Amino acid sequence: MKFHIIGIGLIGGSFALGIRKAFPHVEISGSDASEDHLLKSKELKLIDNSAGLEDVEQADVVIIAVPVDVAKKVAIEVLDHVGANTLVFDAGSTKSGLCEAIAGHPNRRNFLAAHPIAGTEFSGPSAAIEDLFHDKTNIICEVEKTAFKLQERALEIFQKLGMRIRYMDPKSHDRHIAYVSHLSHISSFMLGKTVLQKEQNEKDIFDLAGSGFASTVRLAKSSPAMWTPIFQQNKSNILETLEEYINNLSEFKKLIENDDFQEVFLEMERTNHIKTILNGIN
Repeated sequence: MKFHIIGIGLIGGSFALGIRKAFPHVEISGSDASEDHLLKSKELKLIDNSAGLEDVEQADVVIIAVPVDVAKKVAIEVLDHVGANTLVFDAGSTKSGLCEAIAGHPNRRNFLAAHPIAGTEFSGPSAAIEDLFHDKTNIICEVEKTAFKLQERALEIFQKLGMRIRYMDPKSHDRHIAYVSHLSHISSFMLGKTVLQKEQNEKDIFDLAGSGFASTVRLAKSSPAMWTPIFQQNKSNILETLEEYINNLSEFKKLIENDDFQEVFLEMERTNHIKTILNGIN
């Protein structure tokens, strides 16, 4: 099969590595806004060659792995050029806007809206991981709008990469992801900001930071260029989750102010139930 990957960063590069492992005979071309990313991708053998979007007609599969603020434009341009049997899927963290943008496109049947819930705080081709998607959930939206034979091709790829599949409508996806992913990143960024404001001596931060701080603030190392558009695209859902989160923080603060540490204990004990949920997922 011939693959073309648009955006050779962590996600696009990891798709390249995973596909090479899963399929013995593939040809992978790539395109990226950064010439440095393309050169590095060739050096790391993530792609065999670079190609323009106008060349996607030759591909069996096109993967769109670009920031969500440009994904709609790229998806439309790709669908303008694809052949009748080309599968196109994306990997973006927001789905409603993208699905609305391509809803009326004549080649809508070529497109599968997907979101593999996988990643790290690192970015660029060098961050690519061969088994990044193994045992990770991949959410597929509006599967009924994709041609059946192209659905089959996509599911074969996802299965060989070791993904678990969930089906969801775009609005539900964006609402749920705001809670389990987008809010986590905002919390991490703001925790990092708070510590930086209070600890002017950076050496103290590193000397005193334990594993709890490191794991909680890890996401604050993520790319602002990727996450700012996500927050913009999913604004309404994020504002709703932030409101709830801020209310919970305020209530917890009041309990400490009022020396109600019995209720502090009970609040944490009730929240411990999340261990059962997460252990079940993992």
